[in-house]
Amino acid sequence: MPETKTTEGEIPFDAPGAGKPCHTWYKVIGDLHGKTSTSSKVLPLITCHGGPGACHELLGPLADLNTQFGIPVIFYDQIGSGKSTHLREKAGDVTFWNEELFIKEIDNIVDYLGLRDGFDIYGQSWGGMLATRYATLHPVGLRKLIIADAPASVELEQKGEHILRSKLPKDVRDAIEKGEKEGTTDSKEYQDAITIFKRKHVCRIVPEPEELRIAYEHIKEDSASVDTMWGGDVQEPTGSLKDWNIIPDLPKINVETFILHGRYDQVQDLAVIPFFELIPKVRWVTLENSSHVGFLEERERYMELLGGFLAGFPDSDSYGT
Repeated sequence: MPETKTTEGEIPFDAPGAGKPCHTWYKVIGDLHGKTSTSSKVLPLITCHGGPGACHELLGPLADLNTQFGIPVIFYDQIGSGKSTHLREKAGDVTFWNEELFIKEIDNIVDYLGLRDGFDIYGQSWGGMLATRYATLHPVGLRKLIIADAPASVELEQKGEHILRSKLPKDVRDAIEKGEKEGTTDSKEYQDAITIFKRKHVCRIVPEPEELRIAYEHIKEDSASVDTMWGGDVQEPTGSLKDWNIIPDLPKINVETFILHGRYDQVQDLAVIPFFELIPKVRWVTLENSSHVGFLEERERYMELLGGFLAGFPDSDSYGT
């Protein structure tokens, strides 16, 4: 079997208000402009990681899409994280850390890599929120959208999460609420309680997969973006995304869309339903043995679903059913 082509580099990025030259680090698995034997419909897939700040390694299993389906997969570290330019000095600056910054970064990647003839986009968690917003803007070249483990509004995500938390043992609930109320989320009591929640609703694999451990380390290493936009690596948002809501704009999405999340996901059904009800061409699959990272928890099934969708299945007759 021939060796998989891998390309990586840095893309110059004019980040508005950064005050210094910036770059976005990227890696491509496969040949962006080569032909595939699988299907003439196969296009490059841009992957948007969560966090903000979780970085590309968490989504590493998506490289399977190249080996199994011949789909070129594009990973990148969002500005402010990983191997891209860091801007710790911008912590707390809501005029800098905003959706427009990250949307401009995606457009910059598309143009730099010459993808306007056609590409698909995948976003997971915060990356799913970002990719969905991007799709509402009708970018030239976008063919398909995948929304994974992302809510249609933060309010609905929080309602679902509070229901999940209500089912935890009382001492665990009390420790989480105390830590958030008193601002002691660094305490052992809070961290132990949140670990219990995460093992139920973020990743059900024990011990924690290496990809997830690396993601948490990245967020800890530079938390400027997540602190500003979410309010830190905590369950209850206090940052600029706390009122985020894309529901009014969902009917604007005119590309084929695939929704994926887990039965035990911290993003519960009530936060996903608006996608299904309001996006014109949409399919929704819930992975029965997964929580928030189905690409780790049910990797084989996950790739079958994504690969089939991107390679041309389901066809349009399957949407809305």
